[in-house]
Amino acid sequence: MTAPLARTVTKAFAERCHEPPAYVVRAPGRVNLIGEHTDYNDGFVLPMAIDRAVFIALRPLADRRVVVRSLDFNEDGEFALDALPPKNGSWLDYVVGVAWSLTDAGNALQGWEGVIAGDVPVGAGLSSSAAFELAVARAFATVSDLPWHPATMAKLCQRAENKWVGVNCGIMDQMISAAGKAGSALLIDCRSLATQPASLPPGTRVVILDTATRRGLVDSAYNERRAQCEATARFFGVKALRDVSFERFEAEAGKLDEVTRRRARHVVTENERTLRAVAALQHGDAATLGKLMNESHVSLRDDFQVSTRELDAMVTCGQSDPACYGIRMTGAGFGGCAVALVKADEAQRFADEVARRYQTTTGLTPHVYICTATDGAGLV
Repeated sequence: MTAPLARTVTKAFAERCHEPPAYVVRAPGRVNLIGEHTDYNDGFVLPMAIDRAVFIALRPLADRRVVVRSLDFNEDGEFALDALPPKNGSWLDYVVGVAWSLTDAGNALQGWEGVIAGDVPVGAGLSSSAAFELAVARAFATVSDLPWHPATMAKLCQRAENKWVGVNCGIMDQMISAAGKAGSALLIDCRSLATQPASLPPGTRVVILDTATRRGLVDSAYNERRAQCEATARFFGVKALRDVSFERFEAEAGKLDEVTRRRARHVVTENERTLRAVAALQHGDAATLGKLMNESHVSLRDDFQVSTRELDAMVTCGQSDPACYGIRMTGAGFGGCAVALVKADEAQRFADEVARRYQTTTGLTPHVYICTATDGAGLV
């Protein structure tokens, strides 16, 4: 899917600029296998970078302008690095925000001209915005001769999304887009940003099932849950819920109101599930990983309450198929995608059959992607 896209931006750049690009960069989207709503609680996540990405064909400019063409939006954008424009609610905010964050951190940036396109579905919970940000950061780093430290760049892109764009995301999306490893999921400690690759079990494939429903991360429900988690951490007297063991939670949870107790229980148990999932991967144990994924969905549905009727329907359709080890909603919730671990030799049949069942159940036409784990942001 992505190789044709690299050719597309290269061709569009040549037509626009009358010469081939000096560089082509890419940054991938991601799917999270397990560890949901744990990242902003300083916890553990287990995403993988996927073979859907944002590409930029570009050349450096002698002056300090950034001139970009978005093929996806069929729009042009331009700004001066010495006079950043205010946020206006467009895709260009992400380019300006990354420039602001990199400059604010003390980096001397050079201008560039480029053509941007991506095939990460927007609003599906597959981190299209993080892929966009990391591709832009990789472009700036390439023309400005900046060292590429994945964790540093991930934090700067997260800051751009938090402070400039205004979306209060955690670090997972930018981190996996920056640091993904081909063939592996990546355990990320969202406090230290330490990473540990974990190969997928032999004979398995990851299938992403897009419910064809969309949500916005700026929605009040997401921010409400963050606030609930932060308040519960204060109740326990810790920096973040990552610091609360299941035993302590069980001993003291009775002092919390029911809703707050449910939210905290999800985060505490999800961190434990994520660490157990890594152990399962280390033993090539697809069955245990699948069981943990199923349990994660129940917790997200019942305790964190971020699933939807459509996500639950997709999970039910997937669980009924014998090729499926486990399936769960993935991403922030309130719409978007489910992720399944399935037998590799039945992945296409599984995808077709579950899509058919889901459409019969809901009347919606899903999009299904059989994915490969890829490397993080880099030069093509």
